[in-house]
Amino acid sequence: MNRNKISFGKINLNPNKPAVAVEKPNDSEHVATNSAVTGGGFKKMGKEQLIRQVEEVTDDMESQHLKEVMGISGFGRKAAKVFDINEQIAKAREVAPPKPRTEIEQEKTAGDDDSDDEPVFGPLPTDAVGGEKELKRQLKKSNADSDDDDDSEDEDDDDDKLERKIPNTHEVQMQHGSRAVLALAGDPAGARLVSGSIDYDMCFWDFAGMDAAMRSFRTIQPCENYPIRSLHYSVTGDMILVVSGNSQAKILDRDGFEKMECVKGDQYISDMARTKGHTAQLTSGCWHPYTREEFLTAALDGTLRIWHGLKSKEQKNVIKTRAQGGLRTNASACTFNRDATLIASGCVDGSIQMWDTRKMFVNTTHCLRGAHQKGAEISSIQFSYLGTQLATRSNDETMKLWDLRKFKDPLHTWTDLFSRYDTTDCCFSPDDRMLVTGESLPKGAKEAQLHFYSTQTFEEVKRIGVTDSHIIKTLWHPKLNQIFVGCGNGVIKCFYDELQSSRGAKLCVVKTHRKKKHTEMVGVSQIITPHALPMFRQEKSKSSRKKMEKERLDPVKSHRPDLPITSGQGGRVASSGGTLSSYVIRNLGLSKRVDDDQDPREAILKYAKEAEENPYWIAPAYKKTQPKPIFTDSTGEPDAKKAKEE
Repeated sequence: MNRNKISFGKINLNPNKPAVAVEKPNDSEHVATNSAVTGGGFKKMGKEQLIRQVEEVTDDMESQHLKEVMGISGFGRKAAKVFDINEQIAKAREVAPPKPRTEIEQEKTAGDDDSDDEPVFGPLPTDAVGGEKELKRQLKKSNADSDDDDDSEDEDDDDDKLERKIPNTHEVQMQHGSRAVLALAGDPAGARLVSGSIDYDMCFWDFAGMDAAMRSFRTIQPCENYPIRSLHYSVTGDMILVVSGNSQAKILDRDGFEKMECVKGDQYISDMARTKGHTAQLTSGCWHPYTREEFLTAALDGTLRIWHGLKSKEQKNVIKTRAQGGLRTNASACTFNRDATLIASGCVDGSIQMWDTRKMFVNTTHCLRGAHQKGAEISSIQFSYLGTQLATRSNDETMKLWDLRKFKDPLHTWTDLFSRYDTTDCCFSPDDRMLVTGESLPKGAKEAQLHFYSTQTFEEVKRIGVTDSHIIKTLWHPKLNQIFVGCGNGVIKCFYDELQSSRGAKLCVVKTHRKKKHTEMVGVSQIITPHALPMFRQEKSKSSRKKMEKERLDPVKSHRPDLPITSGQGGRVASSGGTLSSYVIRNLGLSKRVDDDQDPREAILKYAKEAEENPYWIAPAYKKTQPKPIFTDSTGEPDAKKAKEE
């Protein structure tokens, strides 16, 4: 069935000339359009050509509509008609400052002389041009001032925001011991905390099991008489790397039981690459970021060693740290970056050396000599969470922030940070916007400070007073959002926020601690009068311990159970036995037994008088027929034996 088709002529985009629409009769094969009227007839065209022309028309319509929306449809030849030069000059004169009279007269004369040669629509007058320039200059200045104000306000807002992100509304104190806490580590889940001290002790803290008293549930000495220098949890949280003053690092499980001890190297081999382990004191160590049984250690023998596997107990790689002249230098701190592509080490000579783990460890990837003062240990080296920045803390009282993309010069250097311990560290905030470090207590100061610095503006965000001793270790746990600080007097401070922090120390604070009963009581002073009359004597106060011992002896107050039965009095069964025979043997038979030392004849004769006067058993029956017994005299000698009758 053929339908009527409407064909269009060429669409003219000129609004003054409307488009002409021409209707043509039905045609099944071709569509006729009035695209070009030549000779008063219509021209037939194919479908492809028709589609091409329709696309061109739609593109023209879209561009025209876009120009109308943007307000530029009148540009071109019509601009000269629409542009009002008088109005623009009047606006410019109102804004522009007044000119001297002489300059105005010179401009008028110059304009009268050249009026015949200038075109009708020439350039703007100088007043208008100067006014526009002045207007633009004032606008730029006002915008710049407003931008500066906005920037200063934004900086103030950023500082306020950073200060609000520090979790320090509440604090909790944990007592490790009486000596300096040199090591702190928290497991990735945030359930436990371990601390190591210079007094060889290692304490385990479980937040889910502690109460408000904040006591550790286990204390061990994993490395005998060596101080604990560094502790680090594995990526899974089931193993702890213990770095002590010994040359052998140890691996403990979650509960403190030893799983592995590194092999000790041969001290008589000069080439450290040929030994099986470290030969000098360890300085630092850390776990691999994502490989479970791989860890890194550094020691004073001038090497860093990568260990892999708990069963094999063998080292995987040996990295040598070199000074500028090629001689050996010792590494005082080491770490992996977040994706384990770089190993960074801070050395005693003040240099920072890095190696790429995807290459051989012969040459360094990055090496910066003189990063810190020579001879002052770099006590801590930390990568940011994003991995683009590096922070170093040294005993030269400085902390520096480095950008790995421009590693020649530090981004900023913070000074006057006194440090007495070679394990004083620094750490990044979980969002990498702040850098935190502590200071040792200077002479004459009353309280050591914990410093927070911005990694963007390099200004000090906040300063918190912690304790009247040194601040050595700082740990900002990313999951708990709590800050743990190890001090020189054996105290571990925990700072947290009620709203921003989660779990951790907040679980322990709400639990009440049940106090134990005191065993001793301090009594008031008394006047002792031993010779006073009974009515004037004052009872002597007894301690609670003596009272308890006296009450213990009282069977009623102490609720003492019945003692075992030793006799059959009161109808109670004796403890000698449960049967009647055992009772008779124990009580009747043994109660009248004859001693072995006694003469049996005397034992029998002592009952002779009683048996004769009061016979009871056999004598009454044979009293009449029984002959009179004749006993042998014990004093007389027996008669001589009669000779045998033949």
